[in-house]
Amino acid sequence: MKKYILLFLVLPLLAFSQKTSKEILAVKKFQKELNAEYLNPKETPLRGDHFKNFKKHPFFPINMKYRVSATFLKSENTQPFELPTSSGKTKSYQEFGKATFELDGKPYTVTLYQSLDLIKKSEYKDYLFLPFRDATNGKETYGGGKYMDLRIPEGNTIVLDFNQSYQPYCAYNAYDYNCPIVPEENKLPVEIRAGVMYEDIYHY
Repeated sequence: MKKYILLFLVLPLLAFSQKTSKEILAVKKFQKELNAEYLNPKETPLRGDHFKNFKKHPFFPINMKYRVSATFLKSENTQPFELPTSSGKTKSYQEFGKATFELDGKPYTVTLYQSLDLIKKSEYKDYLFLPFRDATNGKETYGGGKYMDLRIPEGNTIVLDFNQSYQPYCAYNAYDYNCPIVPEENKLPVEIRAGVMYEDIYHY
């Protein structure tokens, strides 16, 4: 009898461990692919010695605390708008929905957008864009904030894994790129210690 009770207790823990391992592997895959992109001369935003000296991105330690399940609410009757960029130009976006989540017991809401240029391409038709700022910006992360790529969820929940957040190209090359500026509504008054950290590329 004791053996069955022990098995009853262990199986859920094993399932949880396997799920967590899968999530960690997904983050490691993201990190590997991001490093590969920046090391690829055809894809990297880095130029000259910055590219030559680049080895890999610095990342915060993977922390599942920053992988949150958020309540998703699709926005209705939204209109296209021009989102300002770092170069002074604009890019066309449309609000798609809002995601509400808890971190350390406090609720936060961010707005998710669709790029009107990207959704014209079939591979990006379900792509969502989350630009955000948090209390690490200007210290451990890029002052202009970070981005996260998402897909349209099937139901009313969406997973936000901040471990897979990255910095815009402008953090590394402000001359060749115009990056969307994070809207005021997505400025979070909390530290999100996950994803890519900022390091002066001159010091790689």
